Amino acid sequence: MSIQSIRAKRRVASPRYSLVIPIYNEEEVLPKLVERIRTLLCQLDGESEAIFVDDGSHDKSAELLRNMVAVEPRFRLIELSRNFGHQIAITAGMNAATGDAVIVMDADLQDPPEVVLDLVAKWKEGFEIVYARRVKREGESLFKRITASLFYRLLERMTSVDIPRDVGDFRLVGRKALETFKQMPEQDRFVRGMFGWMGFNQATVPFERPARTIGQTKYPFWKMMHLAVHGIVSFSETPLRLALWGGLVISGLAMSYGVYAMLAWIFESGVIAGWTSTVVIVSFLCGVNLFMTGVVGLYVGGIHAEVKRRPLYVIERRSGFDEKGHARASVEGSSEYQVRKVG
Repeated sequence: MSIQSIRAKRRVASPRYSLVIPIYNEEEVLPKLVERIRTLLCQLDGESEAIFVDDGSHDKSAELLRNMVAVEPRFRLIELSRNFGHQIAITAGMNAATGDAVIVMDADLQDPPEVVLDLVAKWKEGFEIVYARRVKREGESLFKRITASLFYRLLERMTSVDIPRDVGDFRLVGRKALETFKQMPEQDRFVRGMFGWMGFNQATVPFERPARTIGQTKYPFWKMMHLAVHGIVSFSETPLRLALWGGLVISGLAMSYGVYAMLAWIFESGVIAGWTSTVVIVSFLCGVNLFMTGVVGLYVGGIHAEVKRRPLYVIERRSGFDEKGHARASVEGSSEYQVRKVG
């Protein structure tokens, strides 16, 4: 029986489970990852698929995945035309997923595939979104653990969205939550915040995160900082409000110092002529400018990312999809991405 016949037979019914795995320069870890994913798919109690999303890798990741998809009918591959970022790659995979439960996990094996079985068990209890919460982080420096803890606590205080502490993008999402996610068209995406915003019945499953033993991390310090700032800005107006209050405080201090300078001049306390007026004027104008920038930023910040209405991503190639069914429905049914014809 040909691979096409096997693939067609497996697609008579939609899969019960869809795994979404973003890939970026993971050539070294792929053989071991695929082996453990195959084992996991055999342990799940229903039809399943694994959707790999190559996010513009520069190594041989895409080539290796194409070869694997050619011989494994449960594997799918989406190749993006360039590196769009981890959050966008997750979105691309979730848009293509057809399972009743969709599991998002990283490819570095720090999200152990075996934990998926625990997520599924929790989902069957009636929870629509199930997070994998890291209770132990092996192989991470003290500095990284402290900064990660501070980030989650800061995010909790600055936003009204309930985002569980110590969770990443490793989670299971039910079909209802997935359809809600697909209706959220924002361009600046912080996926874990988007699912936290939805509500629904949510739960966490604790797991110990192992150290990375193969390959290199794709999230160095500066990328982690960018993600943290992006998450706070995406789900909180607090930074802009701080700018407002900061401007008011600076203006108030400038005016207070101006009063002090005037009194010092009246009582001849030896204030240098001209220096005080310059400091007061500059401080006052800076405070007013910061205040007005914060007011305008409250509106512009939310508008700027949306008015361009660019596609979230561009697909270079698909492998393992039924072009008469799933792939065509995705192209016609979503305005969030475009497919670029190859060859």
